[in-house]
Amino acid sequence: MVETRGLVKSYGKIEAVRGIDLAVQPGEVFGFLGPNGAGKSTTISILCTLLKPTAGQALVAGIDVTRQPGAVRTRIGLVFQDPSLDDQLTARENLEFHAFLYNVPRSERRARIDGVLEMVELKERAGSQVRTFSGGMKRRLEIARGILHYPQVLFLDEPTLGLDPQTRNHIWAYLNDLRQREGITLFMTTHYMDEAEYCDRIAIIDHGKIVALGTPAELKGMVGGDVVTVSTREVGAAADQIRRAFELDPIVDGSNLRVEVADGAGFVPRLMREVTVPVAAVTLNRPSLDDVFLKLTGHAIRDEQTDASKNQMRTMAALWSRGGRR
Repeated sequence: MVETRGLVKSYGKIEAVRGIDLAVQPGEVFGFLGPNGAGKSTTISILCTLLKPTAGQALVAGIDVTRQPGAVRTRIGLVFQDPSLDDQLTARENLEFHAFLYNVPRSERRARIDGVLEMVELKERAGSQVRTFSGGMKRRLEIARGILHYPQVLFLDEPTLGLDPQTRNHIWAYLNDLRQREGITLFMTTHYMDEAEYCDRIAIIDHGKIVALGTPAELKGMVGGDVVTVSTREVGAAADQIRRAFELDPIVDGSNLRVEVADGAGFVPRLMREVTVPVAAVTLNRPSLDDVFLKLTGHAIRDEQTDASKNQMRTMAALWSRGGRR
């Protein structure tokens, strides 16, 4: 349903996307996991025809995004990081405008709009101005808008960014119901580790390159055994002591050291005997996607995002919401 071959996007000397190869199957929930600035939004913008690649090829539903962008746009839905609704219009009016842009037959518009509003539990607020909605309600309305024209692929760029955990869970309940009911393919980007667990497969991306791809279980299997984390102000000294005593190479993450061991419960008492510097805390966990990312890249997922990147996505959202399909 989505395929890329050697996809590259450069801005002068800066390569935002550096040779990405992907193949997403119909009906799959596919995730891009990585920090902001890693190339996730740039890739999704190329797939949605909002950016042209510098090199390589991208196909959506078998259609080349560069050669036939109009045909691609009729087959996809898109939910941006930032809200792209018209706050002065009602929920129904936003959807009516979208239906008009996508040539939804007039005879079918009301039934389709009622259907998607009911699915996201906003039918009773159909006549309310969007400016009166909470952040979670707006995101649900954007999802309803994204599927109104029956797309084959729904792209979600950080779909729950800035929402509280309860609302995030509700959003994913709607998305999973949508996938099961319509058989739609979901292609999402995220830097939330727990959110990535909803995906059938995940591509971990960093600095414009895919560093790993697989199911959540397969990726976690790349981390051997248990993960022991040591918190200390004397990271360098503690790391040296661990190397000498256990022939392990700790991963340094700020004031924390992480090591992978087969038997964490048995390892911790030995660790405390060998590490003589002051230790604030020791934790033992099964591998998480955060551990996978740290192992593969050498750093944790960054939450920063440049103002330029934010502004770029806001501009794209505005173009799309104003009829960018033309």
